Amino acid sequence: MARGHQKFQSQQKNAKKQADIKKSKGHDQKAAAKAALVYTCTVCRTQMPDPKTFKQHFESKHPKSPMPPELAGVEA
Repeated sequence: MARGHQKFQSQQKNAKKQADIKKSKGHDQKAAAKAALVYTCTVCRTQMPDPKTFKQHFESKHPKSPMPPELAGVEA
């Protein structure tokens, strides 16, 4: 029966080790959020997630600047 007990202890130790590895990796929310910011304002270099938000930003913050060509067909 000693082998059965050793096997159980080994399984518990491995489960704890795997949980610690998973916990240390975690989910990097900062990197995921940064990857979602794909549009960059040509005037102030602010990043936005979608073209609609980008157009709203451009119209409100830079009304005198010419509209970038990537926003020509986007409806706000």
